Amino acid sequence: MLKLRRRTSRAGSDPRGQTLVETALVLPLFVSVVFGIIVLGIAAFYQQQLTNAAREGARYASIHSATSQCPTVSNLPPDVSLLPAPNQYFACDQPSRRWPLMLAAAQDKVFGLNRAGVRTTACWSGYWTKDTNGNWASYDQVAVDPATSQPNEFRQCTVPVYGWTPSQNPDLDASTIHTVNPRTLLDVSTAEAIRIDCSRDFPLTGSTNDMSSAYAASNATNSNQVTVIACYQWTPPLSGFLLIPRKILMQASISEALEYQQ
Repeated sequence: MLKLRRRTSRAGSDPRGQTLVETALVLPLFVSVVFGIIVLGIAAFYQQQLTNAAREGARYASIHSATSQCPTVSNLPPDVSLLPAPNQYFACDQPSRRWPLMLAAAQDKVFGLNRAGVRTTACWSGYWTKDTNGNWASYDQVAVDPATSQPNEFRQCTVPVYGWTPSQNPDLDASTIHTVNPRTLLDVSTAEAIRIDCSRDFPLTGSTNDMSSAYAASNATNSNQVTVIACYQWTPPLSGFLLIPRKILMQASISEALEYQQ
């Protein structure tokens, strides 16, 4: 009678079990790498969209200067004598309302993001003159004084933000208001980089934050600028799974020179 014998591996183990163990060890790492690449790609795309939102917001404020029919304005009013006849000034899109028209222009240009989650703030910068005692005298000035050929001093605006310093845990409530340079996003007092809390609206700006009005001259002799910060808090898909972060804070800053309208 012919007897059949079951063949086994030299080590006495089942190859299928070995494959299952190897898969169990490699699969989590493989899935982590794949999803990490996907999340990184989406984050890069969303960051580009947010930068475009900041650019469009700054562009809107730039062309809707004080001489336009519905200007987006700073906390400092322009000298009405500098405006074209009939020397009227109407604060249409106001900082006390967080510039709803500028915000709408920024949100309208994003794709893929939750538009309601895109938040913006802005401030205006420009040149100042000084009095004989060396104190700041007046804003909305030209870069070079035509009477003396001496340069005036450019003053950078600031914005208040809720946020965290590098040493703080971003999972904690950001109840502290930091005053930052909108170009660098550094705290003006400590020079620390601030991570903005994008889950809520920016604090309102005041007259101490703006360094110019929204005035723009027809001959381009003045050099007022507007800077817009756009911010967004994104929760990635499968957030908290493996190495995927629970939230990603995105922020962008764009400056534009004001343009004369009318």
